[in-house]
Amino acid sequence: MTEPTGTPAQQIAAGYDTSGAALELGSVIVGGAVDPAAQIRIPLAMMNRHGLIAGATGTGKTKTLQVIAEQLCAAGVPVVMADFKGDLSGLTRPGEANEKTAQRAKDTGDEWVGSPFPVEFLSLGTGGLGVPVRATISAFGPILLSKVLGLNATQESTLGLIFHWADQQGLGLLDLKDLRSVITHLTGAEGKAELKAIGGVSSSTAGVILRALINLEADGGDTFFGEPEIDPADLLRVDEQGRGIITLFEVGEQAARPVMFSTFLMWVLADLFTYLPEVGDLDKPKLVFFFEEAHLLFKDASKAFLAQVEQTVKLIRSKGVGVFFCTQLPTDVPNAVLSQLGARVQHALRAFTPDDEQALTKTVRTYPKTEFYDLKTDLTSLGIGEAIVTVLSERGAPTPVAWTRLRSPRSLMDTIGPDQITATAQSSALFAKYGPTVDRESAYEMLAARMAPPPETGTIAVELPPVLPTDFDLPPMPTGFDLPPMPEPAGRAEPGVFEQMMGNPVVKSAMRSAGTVIGREITRSIFGTGRRRR
Repeated sequence: MTEPTGTPAQQIAAGYDTSGAALELGSVIVGGAVDPAAQIRIPLAMMNRHGLIAGATGTGKTKTLQVIAEQLCAAGVPVVMADFKGDLSGLTRPGEANEKTAQRAKDTGDEWVGSPFPVEFLSLGTGGLGVPVRATISAFGPILLSKVLGLNATQESTLGLIFHWADQQGLGLLDLKDLRSVITHLTGAEGKAELKAIGGVSSSTAGVILRALINLEADGGDTFFGEPEIDPADLLRVDEQGRGIITLFEVGEQAARPVMFSTFLMWVLADLFTYLPEVGDLDKPKLVFFFEEAHLLFKDASKAFLAQVEQTVKLIRSKGVGVFFCTQLPTDVPNAVLSQLGARVQHALRAFTPDDEQALTKTVRTYPKTEFYDLKTDLTSLGIGEAIVTVLSERGAPTPVAWTRLRSPRSLMDTIGPDQITATAQSSALFAKYGPTVDRESAYEMLAARMAPPPETGTIAVELPPVLPTDFDLPPMPTGFDLPPMPEPAGRAEPGVFEQMMGNPVVKSAMRSAGTVIGREITRSIFGTGRRRR
């Protein structure tokens, strides 16, 4: 067996050599010394094998996101990210050169030049700074909505049955008032028999769900659920220079409901899963999706929710989508999901409490063995903008553990402010598409029509055409003809069996429902979300 040659930093960097395109992260540190020639990189083709970016507050996670997003964009890969603090809005402006960026560029072997990148600012609902985006209740599905409402397992299964009943009845659930009207109908006098027929749905449980919906609406959730629903194709665009568009979801008014925000991002990912075709392994991913504050996604999640997250992460790789979870501790992510993540960028951890110490020990055990580092000590000694890195090589094997000094972002490392975000959003072509709210006929209107009293029978008013003016010079009528008398007016024929059947209100309602079901072809995919038709 050939003995490794070169310095320890060079030996580590050799494991990161690539023949294809790659994202440059930074350079290796061993024994406190940085080697600018020992480069650490992620193969672009491996970005759909998912990853984790973790670390304590203030250690540089957001800047790492920024560095990776910039390089993906430059490689023509669209990016979707959440901007919880507004820091990432600086992607639209070139970075400012100073002593710190010059020193970081020297340490990391980077020919740094400040550069802006194409960004779309989106907001959940109409209360934010960005382009308003929405999802219909039906498309969101019962599992994700249960997560937002904080329902327990019994209430979640009940909500699933209510969705099933609405689908079977052809009742479109587009916004909150649609779902409220369905639950009110099922718990009212007119719907008790239908509620019993669903099976396993108690009026008290339905009442709990109804109250949770009312609370969500009071918190502004009504501006998010509705139409026009976001089209996943708008997240997969490139600009005229071939750069991938970076989509930033701005938190806005949903800061008070961070669980709703993170759950919405999971819906977007599930929607992409149903929308995109199978493509297998590509030279570069179609999209890379970043979940910031990922602990919000998994906290108090039901078993059904966690199982669907695991399934989504496992299967969406074959659709050409990479998923990166960003959080403080690796233990925030369930083991079943963590095992699917090929890249690890671990910023500094803190070990101030027994729980922190336990989390640190668990984190160390997840890394490959290394002869160059004492990870339990080094993970608490990392500087700002430094991380312990291991990724998948081009052949799919884990790379050596590398203490890495990360590159500086080339865009502005600061917010551009709410006025600039709003101006950028309103100048976007997407604003004309998603700005106005659409409220078409759905369950609320259809149930109201069912409950409306039948129209009174009687004389049908017919609007006659206007009388011809009388000032025309008409020629005189000819005379000398013996015209036969006009026949008696025919009586109105009795309606046939088919006409009687089609005139029946019950049959009309059934035909409308059947037409709606056939037209929408409601089927449900991951998380019980409505399946789109490509």
